[in-house]
Parts: sequence; C-alpha cells; structure tokens
Amino acid sequence: MEQRASASLWEWANPVKFLRLTEWLLPWVSWGAAICLAVGLVWGFFFTPDDFRQGSTVKIIYLHVPAALMAINIWIMMLAASLVWVIRRHHVSALAAKAAAPVGVVMTLIALVTGALWGQPMWGTWWAWDPRLTSFLILFLFYLGYVALWEAIENPDTAADLTAVLCLVGSVFALLSRYAVLFWNQGLHQGASLSLDAEENVHDVFYLPLLVCIAGFVLLFVALLLLRTRTEIRARRIKALMARERMG
Repeated sequence: MEQRASASLWEWANPVKFLRLTEWLLPWVSWGAAICLAVGLVWGFFFTPDDFRQGSTVKIIYLHVPAALMAINIWIMMLAASLVWVIRRHHVSALAAKAAAPVGVVMTLIALVTGALWGQPMWGTWWAWDPRLTSFLILFLFYLGYVALWEAIENPDTAADLTAVLCLVGSVFALLSRYAVLFWNQGLHQGASLSLDAEENVHDVFYLPLLVCIAGFVLLFVALLLLRTRTEIRARRIKALMARERMG
C-alpha cells in the first residue's frame, strides 16, 4: 500500500501530468490568494487599532511577518526540491526550485524593507547589525547568488547540481534567520510574533487578520510557483526542440 502511494506521488514528477494538474489547480489557488490578501490587508490596515507604543506603524506587521516567513520557508522548499533532484533526478523538482528563487528574492526584499520601516521609529535607526537582520541579509545574498548561478551555467543539469549544493549551504542562514533571537540574546529584533506559546503571540485583534494575510502570502507563492514552473517546463521543451533541429 505504501509503495503504491509513493509511486502515485512520484507520477506527478512527470512534466505532462504536472502541467495537466496545475492547469486545473492554478485558477483556484490564484483566486484564493487574491481573496485572502484583500480580506487580510483591508482588515489589518483599516479595521484594527493603533498600538499604544508603536502607533500605526504596527500595521506593517501584515506585510513584514508574512514576507519574512515566506522568505525562509521558500528556501526550505527549494532545499527539499533540490534534494529530490539530487536523489531521484526528477527534472520538475529542479525546475520548481529554480522557479521559486525569484519569488524568494522578492519576499526577502519586502521583509528587509518593511523591517527597516517598522524598526526606524522604535530603534531610531534604519539598520543594525542585529543577528536576525544580518542573517536575513545574508540569506538575501544567497538568493541572488542562486539565481545568478542558474543564469551563468548553460547546461541545466549541471546548474541544478551546483545550485543544490548552494541551497544546502544557504539553509544554515535560513534557519539562523528564523532562530537567531534564540541563539543570541543581544540584538534589537523582538521575539517571534507567532508562537505556540499564547503569551508570546501578538494580541488577537492583530493576530487574526495576520493569519489571513499569511494564508494569502502562502497561496500567492503557490500560484506563482505553479505558474513559473509551468513556464520553465515549456522553456526546457523549446530548447530541446531547437537543439534537435540544429542537429538535424
């Protein structure tokens, strides 16, 4: 039974089946992302009170926290896809990792910019070499390096192998970005806004719309991932056809 389920799962690594499934799935995910983002952002920005210390700047949380969570988890998703490529040599997984990287670049940039906008009134500075901020900046540079490495290498299999190694190394900084405040007590950055410990969570008036925004960001990433992976598969097919024509 387990072998049959495993075989059924790997069937979706077939590009034809992947394209067929995502053609049906993509509109639903896209609409879900649009609805969650619209509801979450409008709810958060216009129907929640100002914080007694931070004022209206606290509402940056609805962009900063989802973007930061996605920046870290997109890299982890890229690591998982890269490991599938290294172990099973499924091209769809390598192309999915490649497709996710530019989205991760944007999410990390949003997190860095909104973090600076949020932190400046509280810290009195736009930037500090805080453990979490520094590890996040390094993660951003790893994202840029990952994208550049794919573009620099002509052979796609070689590019997938080398970027998989880079992804493994960068995962250290992805984890540091998430848990730096637990490893080092010094630093300006606050603790986690979301936690299993109810006492560490933000107040419910901010917490509920924040969850909706996070759901919107997750669905937005999935929609962009499916769309970009479909594009990468088609681009790979076109290159293969052009190579055959030149050989013929």
